[in-house]
Amino acid sequence: MDLHRRLFAEWLGTAFLLAVVVGSGIMAERLSGGNTGVALMANALATGGGLIALILTFGGISGAHFNPAVTLAAALRRELSSRDASLYVLAQLAGAFCGVAAAHGMFGEALFFASQHVRTGPAQWWSEFIATFGLLAVIFGCSRSRPEAVPYAVASYIVGAYWFTASTSFANPAVTLARAASDTFAGIRPVDAPGFIVAQLVGAVTATLVFGWLLRDKAALSLDLMANAGEDRPVHPLK
Repeated sequence: MDLHRRLFAEWLGTAFLLAVVVGSGIMAERLSGGNTGVALMANALATGGGLIALILTFGGISGAHFNPAVTLAAALRRELSSRDASLYVLAQLAGAFCGVAAAHGMFGEALFFASQHVRTGPAQWWSEFIATFGLLAVIFGCSRSRPEAVPYAVASYIVGAYWFTASTSFANPAVTLARAASDTFAGIRPVDAPGFIVAQLVGAVTATLVFGWLLRDKAALSLDLMANAGEDRPVHPLK
């Protein structure tokens, strides 16, 4: 796909992702009768279902990053040029805020209003590191062994991470910034967003380094096995 279509896909896909996350959060909060656990479960399941659909829809066009952390990893692995990666991130950020505005509009809220939801502290930052590291781990591992399973693996991981992380697993700088403009169930105070984003980016870089090493070893082992078997079929290395 040409760059313009890939960028549009990243913008539109990220917009729908935020509409799912924020919209389902608003609906869950309104229908849960004050039960935060029920609201979180509904928000998590809706996000997981939306992710499967969106990755399947846009994966063949842009790779369905919808996440600057994923794009950073692709750039570090030289799957994207620095120029294309920068444009991907801009498209994702624009899409994220458009998605928040779309969700607010559907529920009769102001298009943007700063969140008052406190999310800060070492436990929250560590949670975001773990959440993002795990997300990239799932993407790297499944892309190598079972690429057709990536949409389902990513969605399953995010649903689980909503519950096993103290931060409810944002794992996405664009999502974090856009959710700061939503004083709803899914929101985060603008002053708390930088700590989340730093933790996410560090998690993404760490996962890229770790899985670059792990999967390179796997490729080398495959080459050794083929050589010992006297085969000459090529093995495609990790991109």
